Amino acid sequence: MPLNGGVAPTDHATRSLAGGRLAVAAVVFFAITAAAPMTVVCTIVPALYARDDLPPPALAFVAVAAPLLLFSLGYGAMMRRAPNAGALYAVVARGLGRPLGAGAAWLALLSYQCVQLGLYAVTGAAAAPLLSAWLHLTVPWWQVAAVCWLVVAICGPLRVAAVAAVVALIAIAEMAVITGFALADVLEPADGRIAVGAAWPTATSLDRAGLGLLLVIAILSFTGFETTAAYSEEAMRPRRSIGRAAPVTVLLLMLIFVVGSWTTAVAAGAGQVGDLAAAYRSDLLFQLAGARLAPWAVTLGRVLLLTGLVAALIALHQTIARYLYAAGRERLLPVVMARTARRTGAPRVASITQSLFAAAVLGAYVSVGAMPDARLAVVGGLGILVLLCLAALATLLFLNRSPDDETIWRRFVAPALATISLGVFGWLAYRNLPILLGTDLPRWTLPAAMGATLTLGVVQGLLLRLVRRITYAGIGVGGAAVVTRTTAPEQRAPGAHRPERVDRG
Repeated sequence: MPLNGGVAPTDHATRSLAGGRLAVAAVVFFAITAAAPMTVVCTIVPALYARDDLPPPALAFVAVAAPLLLFSLGYGAMMRRAPNAGALYAVVARGLGRPLGAGAAWLALLSYQCVQLGLYAVTGAAAAPLLSAWLHLTVPWWQVAAVCWLVVAICGPLRVAAVAAVVALIAIAEMAVITGFALADVLEPADGRIAVGAAWPTATSLDRAGLGLLLVIAILSFTGFETTAAYSEEAMRPRRSIGRAAPVTVLLLMLIFVVGSWTTAVAAGAGQVGDLAAAYRSDLLFQLAGARLAPWAVTLGRVLLLTGLVAALIALHQTIARYLYAAGRERLLPVVMARTARRTGAPRVASITQSLFAAAVLGAYVSVGAMPDARLAVVGGLGILVLLCLAALATLLFLNRSPDDETIWRRFVAPALATISLGVFGWLAYRNLPILLGTDLPRWTLPAAMGATLTLGVVQGLLLRLVRRITYAGIGVGGAAVVTRTTAPEQRAPGAHRPERVDRG
């Protein structure tokens, strides 16, 4: 088809997502649930305390929240210009070019798949104490994963508002339990007194070599906040909701992580929290709660840790389905991915495809007698960190290349500071890769894999520019870009529109 104006062709089977279904609060709960805050407080915080070379973690969560808030300002401005379910990759495409945007789409899909597989591995460990206490059973990981997969697969094609209600209920319950445990810890502190500075670093601890590692782990704990933009097309106010939802999500997660880490130190005692964390690991929170609360409260906490993981899997599935939908709509994937259910407006084909893919991967693990490694979640988080760096730079370039009514703070200062800060975190992550992944593989292995993924997407984008230029023009803008005319219109003879006035003499 010649490039002579018009819009990208559409498929009659392709329909838009259901707009006007999600309030800002629903989007926030989706993002908070994707970050699995209960899992962070129960597993990551004790692991940080158990290391002697790391400062206390509470202030690290505050430190990394600041650049994420700066990033959210530009991120919201980009979504206000053009809401897109492709979220991060759409921002990269508009700011850094369509080929790199295509690469970012593939990296995003790979990263979220890794996070989801890592969480499937964690669910088995979270379910083990409950099944042992209630049914006196030791269940293989894959049986727990299969039940979780079934729940996620059923929720995938449902109306997004219904799924949001379920996710919100679980998220509120998680926050209530964390708050209850925190109050119990503060009311009965170790040694009978509250050590206000128990979880805050001193000047000496800040000199430790592990400070960079601590900051990287802290920022990876926020993975999921960026999923707010994936629901921009379904929000009640698409051009404003994400600008509000992303910073609110960051602030709530920061509050949860700071309170959880500080009260854990208060309950264990500043001088003993490291030893107790090394002894109990991910059971530390429940051991401290068991000494202060009734057994049913501890059991409720364990149940919500498991349900929180299931909710995180549901939220990640919803995000991946929307990325698949956006990539199908823009012809980076088969256009069938962009088909939505007529009644619910959910990305049904993308959701079913994602469920089948997850089942195939989990089945492959079972067939070889292995299980997904929880460190896959770290790998996925690192991939998302790379995407955040690219999106921050893309935001800075696009908003200043095509300024609108944004203030200089939102258009330039905040994106510039976010780009620099996230770039520093990316460098710290690269330096600490062997520790983060617990492997002896060369440090360049993971960056090379991410680079290869980006390169494949870039090649796809360049090929589309050569052979399907209208499709290429739609990358990052929903597949319906307005294409400018490249040839001058044919000139009519003078007076042709009024034949009776033409001199025929």
